[in-house]
Amino acid sequence: MYSDNAISLMIPDTIPASTELEEQYPPRELPADALVTRFGPSPTGFLHIGGVYTAMISKNVAEQSGGAYFVRIEDTDKKREVAGVQEHFDEAFAYFDIAPTEDDSNGQYGPYKQSSRQHLYLSFVKELLRKERAYPCFCSEHDLQEKSDEQRREKVDTGYYGRWATCQSMDPAEAERRIANGEEYVIRFRCNGEPGPFVFEDKIRGKTKVKNNINDVVILKSSANAERLPTYHMAHAVDDHLMRVNLVIRGEEWLASVPLHTQLFDALGFEPIPYAHIAPLMKMDGKSRRKLSKRKDPEASVEYYMQQGYPTTAVLSYLRGLANSKLANTTVEESLSLPILLEDCQVSGALVDLIKLNDVSANTVATMTAEEIREQVFSWAKQFDEELEALMTKHWDAIPSFIDADRFNNGRTRKDLTKWSDFKALYSFFFNEVFEYCESVDDARFGGVPGEVVSNFLSLYKDGYTHAELNEDWFENLKAIAKEAGFAMNNKEYKQAPESFHGTMKEASLILRIVITGRNNSPSLHEVCQLIGKDEVLNRLGKVL
Repeated sequence: MYSDNAISLMIPDTIPASTELEEQYPPRELPADALVTRFGPSPTGFLHIGGVYTAMISKNVAEQSGGAYFVRIEDTDKKREVAGVQEHFDEAFAYFDIAPTEDDSNGQYGPYKQSSRQHLYLSFVKELLRKERAYPCFCSEHDLQEKSDEQRREKVDTGYYGRWATCQSMDPAEAERRIANGEEYVIRFRCNGEPGPFVFEDKIRGKTKVKNNINDVVILKSSANAERLPTYHMAHAVDDHLMRVNLVIRGEEWLASVPLHTQLFDALGFEPIPYAHIAPLMKMDGKSRRKLSKRKDPEASVEYYMQQGYPTTAVLSYLRGLANSKLANTTVEESLSLPILLEDCQVSGALVDLIKLNDVSANTVATMTAEEIREQVFSWAKQFDEELEALMTKHWDAIPSFIDADRFNNGRTRKDLTKWSDFKALYSFFFNEVFEYCESVDDARFGGVPGEVVSNFLSLYKDGYTHAELNEDWFENLKAIAKEAGFAMNNKEYKQAPESFHGTMKEASLILRIVITGRNNSPSLHEVCQLIGKDEVLNRLGKVL
C-alpha cells in the first residue's frame, strides 16, 4: 500500500476529495426516464460528418426523453491540438443545429472542456492509488518498445500485462523513493482483468461479445508534463459520472474499450452507464464499401457541406434517414419531427450518397418561399461569397421575383436549386454585373446554325422586339420574326421542305435563350425578359451583333 506521503508526491494535497466532488455535482433533477447524453469532439482536426451524425442522434434521443444534451470538448491531447478548431466547432454546431443548450454560461456540471477539469481527474486518480487500483510506472519508451517486440515474437497480444507489467509489483517504498528523486513516471490502472470474452448489452446492437481487457492502461500522463492530464479512458469515466450522463452514444470504434471502461467504473465505485455504439458512415469505392475517410473524401468534413451551402434541414433530414431507414421514406418535415429510435439504428454502416443528398436538398429548397431562399442564400454568402453578398444587397427587392420566375408550373415546383453555392451560377442572367454576354454569332452553343443566319435573325429580332407583358403576345412577336428569318414554325412544316428553312422554332428559341440567359435551359424566356427589362434585352442582343 502506498503511504500518504507517496500519494502526496504523486497527487497534491490541495486537490479536493472525491466526496466533495460528489456533492458539487449532484444527480440531475430530471424525470425518471430522462436521458442525459453528450457529444465529445476532440480539437485535433476538422469535425467529421460522422461526428455530426452521432451528435444529432445524441441530442434527439435526449430531448425526446425530456433529458439533457451537452458538448464536452475532449482536449487532453495537447500535442495534436490544432489552432482555431474551437471556432470551427462553434460554427459547425450552430450550422447543423447540434449546439448544446447547456454550457459554461448556464450549466451546473462544467467546466465543459476537459483541460479545465484537471483537478477532478487527479482527485479520482488519488482514490485509485489509495485502493491499490493504480500504480506509478517508470518504464521508458525504450522499455515499452522492447516489451512490445518480445510480445510480437511470441505472437501474443501487445500491452502492459502479466509478466510484462514490471512496475505493477514494485515495492511501494521503492516507488516512493524514485518519485522523490524526480524520476519521470505515468500512472497506470490496475485492471485485474482475466483473459476471455466480455459480454454486455448494447442499446443498438443488443447482446455484444468482445475481448476482455487485461491491459494496465495509462490513466494519468507523464509527471514531466506541466499539466497532469488523464488519458481519454480515465476522463470518460470521471466526466460521464460527475456530469451525470446516463447513456453514452458513440462510434463503434470504441466497442473494444467497453471492458476497460466497465473496469474503471467498477474500481471507482461508479454506477455503470449503458452504451449505444453507432455504425460508421460508409462510402462505395468501386465495388467495395469502406469508411468515409478524412484523408480521401472531401465530404467527410463538415466544412464541405457548409461551403457548398447545403440547407441545414436537408443535411439533417438526410442523416436522420441514414440513422433510421424509416425516416428516409418520409417528407423532410416529417423526418425532422419524428424521433430517432436507437433500436432502429443500423448495425452495419450506412452509405453516404451525395446524389441522394442532392435530391433531398432540392426537395427541401422546393418547399421554401422565395423570401426564405433569399435569406438563407444571403446568410451563406456573407461567409463564403463576398461577390454574391454584394449582388444580393444591391438587388435585394428583386431577388424573390428572380427565384419565382417560372418556378411553379401545373402544380409542380421547379427543383433546379440544390444548394446555396449554385445560386449565383443558376441565376447569373438576372445580374448584369456577373452575366457572361454572348459576343459571337458563331458561338458553338447555337447548335451549328450558320453565323450569318444567327446574325440576320438577331438583327431582325432586335429591330422588331416587342416587350409585351403577356406571354402570348411576346411569343407571337418571336414567331413572326423567326418566320421572317427563315425558320419553320413546327417540325411538320420543316420536314415538308427542309431545304427551305434554317431550322425550326426550336433552333430559333435556343439562339435567343443563349443570348438572353447564357444557357440552353432556363426559366420562361418571356419572364426573364420582363425581369431584366427591355433595355437589357436589347443590350444583350447588341453584344452579339
